[in-house]
Amino acid sequence: MLATLSIRDFVLIEKLDLDFAHGGLGALTGETGAGKSILIDALGLALGARAESGVVRRGAAQASIAASFDLPRDHPAWTILAEQGLDGEDVVTLRRMIGADGRGRAFVNDQPASVALLRRLGETLVEIQGQMEQHGLLDTATHRGSLDAFAGLEKQASAVAAAWAAWRAAEQAHADAQAAADAARRDEEFLRHAVKELDALAPRADDEETLASERQLMRAGSALGEAVTQALSELEQGRGAVASLRTAHRLIERHADKAGGRLDAPLAALDRALSEATEAQAQLEMARDALEFDPARLEKIEERLFALRAMARKHNVAVAGLAALSEKFSAQLAALDDGEAGLKKLASAAKAARATYVAAAEAQAAARRKGAARLDKAVAAELAPLKLERARFVTEVAALPEPDWSSAGTDRVQFTVSTNPGAPPAPIARIASGGELSRFLLALKVCLAKVGDTPTIVFDEVDSGIGGATAAAVGERLKRLARDVQVLVVTHSPQVAAVADRHWLIRKTTTRTAASTDVLALDAKGRREEIARMLSGAEVTVEARAAADRLLAAAG
Repeated sequence: MLATLSIRDFVLIEKLDLDFAHGGLGALTGETGAGKSILIDALGLALGARAESGVVRRGAAQASIAASFDLPRDHPAWTILAEQGLDGEDVVTLRRMIGADGRGRAFVNDQPASVALLRRLGETLVEIQGQMEQHGLLDTATHRGSLDAFAGLEKQASAVAAAWAAWRAAEQAHADAQAAADAARRDEEFLRHAVKELDALAPRADDEETLASERQLMRAGSALGEAVTQALSELEQGRGAVASLRTAHRLIERHADKAGGRLDAPLAALDRALSEATEAQAQLEMARDALEFDPARLEKIEERLFALRAMARKHNVAVAGLAALSEKFSAQLAALDDGEAGLKKLASAAKAARATYVAAAEAQAAARRKGAARLDKAVAAELAPLKLERARFVTEVAALPEPDWSSAGTDRVQFTVSTNPGAPPAPIARIASGGELSRFLLALKVCLAKVGDTPTIVFDEVDSGIGGATAAAVGERLKRLARDVQVLVVTHSPQVAAVADRHWLIRKTTTRTAASTDVLALDAKGRREEIARMLSGAEVTVEARAAADRLLAAAG
């Protein structure tokens, strides 16, 4: 929810810090022209609304507005922040600064950000109703999700989304196979020749590295072989090292038991030396055999290397890629040879996947129509007390043409309203009266209170042109809505103000040279006085205070 709102040098406000952290229903009241709309405009700027240089207070260099929000960790705003690398611990703070020259800057959690990001975050944080902007429930793109949430269609939504993904995958597999088959037919002669050449060459991914290493070794084979042979000669021929070590070992071993242990260490050393020399002799013999120079083998290695590199140049790939290329060409030929059978199988799978999707979407559509009827009935029950008894709310669920189908189903959902008997329903956003629209949205919000993500709703003009019992009905519904979300209402109605959990008075002070606006959080005594003023006008009477007491007592 909205926790704090800090405003500096904005229009008529020099400095203002408001604490909204207690949630519930908050009322903003004040005389006409006191500047109630300034607060809403300031909050809108923090949420990414368009800014103009005229919002900077006269004589100031810049205006600054910061809005902080306390949010649960599962709120969508955290996902957006994580995508931008701006994730915080507990609080999300949106800040907007507007210079007197019209230039501005935006910050999220004290990090520079774009106004577009503020707007994207703001759409998840606050819904401002009554300003005729295409957002929240005025945006038809939100209607389908709102209806699904109201009707509890999460399982249907998951089934439709899964069926859609499966259908798309099957269609893509068929399209890919068709494209491959078409390409293969165009290049069939080339493919058959290339596959024949590659099969004859039988390339492996590590061919070049292995052959080059072996060639290098064989080219050095003659010199290496001579060195190894000479080394062996030193070890084994005549009185070579191995023979000498063996003789020395026998001599010492024969007399060791008579030396009282003095020959044990030399004998052990000779033993180790003889073992190592014998091992070296065996390893050199193996190396000599392996390094035996074979001109015919070298020629074959070089011929294969040449053939592999020529083939790689021909197909414009690395030698290591020839094996994969061979598999690719063979697969294309196999698809071609398989002919229509494989394509028919994939087409059949795509057709079956479409049928599964259509069945899931039809079940979803039927459930949506039932949910729409329940929502229409629930909204209708709210309209008469709000002085909208002649209006009719209709949730339209209409089938979409196939090109517009999606993972969300095959329906278009739109909230529509008819304000006069006999008039056809029209989109809710086309209602002319701001107050009438606000009351409609209030009725709808009361019915959808438990299914939205937006933690804060601001109502402006919701009590325009009404009073008495209708104003009391508006207040009662705002109070009910505030059980599930934070609600702020700019109101002229004492009945609405009386049911608020918290109450702020917006005051405008005018001197000969300047005007300023400030906001005062009212205590119980202050609330009584302000509601009495709202009841009686400029002069607060004893009767007005008594009426205020009755309203507060009834609300308490």
